Amino acid sequence: MRTDVLVIGSGIAGLSFAIKIAQARPESSVTVLTKSSNDTCNTAQAQGGIAVVLDRVRDSFEQHVQDTLKAGRGLNDRKVVEMVVSQAPERLSELISWGTSFDADKEGGLALGLEGGHSQRRIVHHKDLTGLELERKLLKKAASLANIIFTDKYFVIDLLLEENCNKTCTGVKVLDKTSRQQINISSRVTFLATGGSGMIFQNTTNPSVATADGVAMAVRAGARVSNMNFIQFHPTALFEEGKHPLFLLSEAVRGFGAYIVNHNGNRFLFKTDTRGELATRDIVSEAIVRELKTSGESHAFLDCRHLNFEAFQNEFPTIVAYCQRIGLNLKTDLIPIVPAAHYQCGGIDVDQNARTSISNLFASGECANTGLHGANRLASNSLLEALVYSHQAFESVVQELDEIKEPKNEIQPEILTWEHEADDEIIESLRQRLNEVMTYDLVHASGKRDKKEALEQLEELKDIIDHYPPFNTGTTAFYELRNMVCTAIIILDQAIDHHSKMRKNLPDPVM
Repeated sequence: MRTDVLVIGSGIAGLSFAIKIAQARPESSVTVLTKSSNDTCNTAQAQGGIAVVLDRVRDSFEQHVQDTLKAGRGLNDRKVVEMVVSQAPERLSELISWGTSFDADKEGGLALGLEGGHSQRRIVHHKDLTGLELERKLLKKAASLANIIFTDKYFVIDLLLEENCNKTCTGVKVLDKTSRQQINISSRVTFLATGGSGMIFQNTTNPSVATADGVAMAVRAGARVSNMNFIQFHPTALFEEGKHPLFLLSEAVRGFGAYIVNHNGNRFLFKTDTRGELATRDIVSEAIVRELKTSGESHAFLDCRHLNFEAFQNEFPTIVAYCQRIGLNLKTDLIPIVPAAHYQCGGIDVDQNARTSISNLFASGECANTGLHGANRLASNSLLEALVYSHQAFESVVQELDEIKEPKNEIQPEILTWEHEADDEIIESLRQRLNEVMTYDLVHASGKRDKKEALEQLEELKDIIDHYPPFNTGTTAFYELRNMVCTAIIILDQAIDHHSKMRKNLPDPVM
């Protein structure tokens, strides 16, 4: 299999890039690979919206920049923040031109929501299913372009590198989940839009496909990766015993006026930050975890009982429907909540054109470390980041594509045979061990000694995966587990290094 441009992932980062390349270069082939179906991704789960400065009277680009820097604890790249924020109106206009619908206010303009960490209303949204609306319209637009080919159920195992040169990507090795063959796919340009790593953690809001595949394959290929210890936990995941992943309760619910309370019904966030429920996610999550340690309880609550139910239901129909389905009446009941891993702020290092440290390999979206977020992502900046960096990559690739020679990878398929059948139960038990290790406390609250002890446990898991033959089954479950353990080790390695650098007041390392 050969293609001019290979896109791995079908969320907003991958689809917006594919659409632009396909439109600008109709003679070029664009292949989009997904390991599940093309509508299964983090984008489709996004409830909040896109942060865009539209009200130039009350708001400004500089205010959005400052809010982003403050949320990221000043560890952002200011030039990147300014680039992303200033492009937002133009990227939004493109989405609208592709058919995306956003909620309107009473005057007929775009309704602007408020979320934690934002000093002004600037969140453009489609009720509480903005991501689903985006995904549907982007898929529809992509389907209208004849030179975009979707290939589902193809799991990317590793990147292919040019012989005798470890710095040029020439395609990927994939597992065809239907035929159980391993196949090489050659490409002039490879674009990683593989999403995040939430399934590594004990609690997460990410979909089951978020298994850190892009970061892990990039590391194995020798790409630079950094800031992986900056994992953002969302403070309001709906707590359900034994459920993985957890259902997300949008940041916008607190912007609408919901309270966070403890088991005594008391609001406690103002003891930590004067913004209360509208503080940034890291601050709210930390306050909830501290409250739970003090009380010994397993969860806190989101209180919506004082809100106008009809207005709330109109704004958040998905959330109301889910709560009703599990037996919660928001007029009378509190919603149990717990912080959950939500967003990977670090990732594969890219420049302002989304280039990685490997030639012909680009990355955008959650798998990339752009410098926008710093230590903590400002709400609703992620969809915007993906749009901007995919646009930046498009502008570079469309100019350079003709100059990139077609790679000469061998295309012989390999039919897989195994001495041992895949033991799904054992692989699942190893995933559970990984989840038990990777908690909020470990990443954000524990000391260096605890992190090192956890790292030893992860190294033992890696040794089992690498050297115990029955686990090397060649299945998607095996490869996902390998990727998650690899990435978890990187997260802890960089968390330990960050801890040491903070004590010495030195800059963060780059891996």
